[in-house]
Amino acid sequence: MKKREPKSSTQPTKPVRRKYDEEFKQQALTMVRNGQSVRSVAEALGISENLIHQWKRAARANQSSAELEIEQLRQRLKQVEMERDILKKALSIFSRQT
Repeated sequence: MKKREPKSSTQPTKPVRRKYDEEFKQQALTMVRNGQSVRSVAEALGISENLIHQWKRAARANQSSAELEIEQLRQRLKQVEMERDILKKALSIFSRQT
């Protein structure tokens, strides 16, 4: 019969997997949808960026085509608004010079 050796404290322990409820996940995704970066949300909530990206992919897979289209249109609107703001600033700069 073999003797069992006690675990030494130098052996790595298995990381603890925390489970997050659906409400927590939705709050994190809402923060990202409202314009916060994934990095800032992850730091604020004390979770990894990869976890938020996984939740985003899972949420996108569960969306209907209408919801997906709405999300794409919101992203496009945000892009166009940013371009408009840049052009407004450029116009004000160039109009002052003449």
